Amino acid sequence: MTIDKKYIDHFVNVSSKAALASSYLVGKKDKNGADQAAVDSMRSELNKIDMIGKVVIGEGKLDEAPMLYTGELLGNKNGPEFDIAVDPVEGTNFVANNLPGAIAVIAMAEKGNLFNAPETYMDKIATGKVEKGLIDLDYTLKKNIYNLAEFMNKDISSITACILSRPRHKKIIDELKELKVNLKLITDGDVLGALFVSDPKYNVDIFLGIGGGPEGVLAASALDAYDCHFQGRFIFDNDKDISDAKSMGINDLNKKYELNEIVKGDSIFCATGITRSEVLSGVDIKENNYTTETLVTHKNSKFKKIVKRTNPIKK
Repeated sequence: MTIDKKYIDHFVNVSSKAALASSYLVGKKDKNGADQAAVDSMRSELNKIDMIGKVVIGEGKLDEAPMLYTGELLGNKNGPEFDIAVDPVEGTNFVANNLPGAIAVIAMAEKGNLFNAPETYMDKIATGKVEKGLIDLDYTLKKNIYNLAEFMNKDISSITACILSRPRHKKIIDELKELKVNLKLITDGDVLGALFVSDPKYNVDIFLGIGGGPEGVLAASALDAYDCHFQGRFIFDNDKDISDAKSMGINDLNKKYELNEIVKGDSIFCATGITRSEVLSGVDIKENNYTTETLVTHKNSKFKKIVKRTNPIKK
């Protein structure tokens, strides 16, 4: 089944308006306020769409943020059934402190086709298109880097790895330095971080490390349209996470998920820049108009591009 292309416009509108709502709080030191503004906008716009949309990935409990909660039904209840995943503001700290890299993110697929990820961390790895079996979470870091360098016909010293700058990644970062791999360290935003592997122009060959599980699903839905490689494995390290996982039907707690298990069938992904990044410009307000840039993918129509839009601000 293919999702009607009219939904591309609808969802670009959703993420663009969420970005605009959050942009009014850029530099205001109010990350929860920025998130709430985007949440309220997203909910309002989604409820105007001809669909029965169910949130399968909502606001992260990890952040204790205002909710677009998992299980919430959205849309005007007329039309097809969709699974929806949202991260109304990835990079709330970036918005609060007027730093680059904040985006409003939403993905959708047909009912039952988007993995309902638990609110836990995920070990992930992503690259551009590679041969099957070349890059794997179960390989050593050294083997993955050597395999990738050989496949890309590059010296290891020309490979660039993107990873969240976190104490938990010290061992990986130290090993990458020993291997003479170039590092791109990011402070937040591992949806955007994973998107760097989608196009050679961003000069990132591999994204790896531990980040949010829900963000892994969002990133996978975009990378799927680019034929990228992505694997994820959830980390269940306490009783609550384990019981939550089992209640969601996840019985193999060590399972490694391939991209086609996380996102099945057709999907649409939209990420709109709130503050500028290497991928997207931020929201630009001039008089009564605002301009946004949204990275949009629609898998089945092979539509993947950055859409720039200028719209009037409705008072």
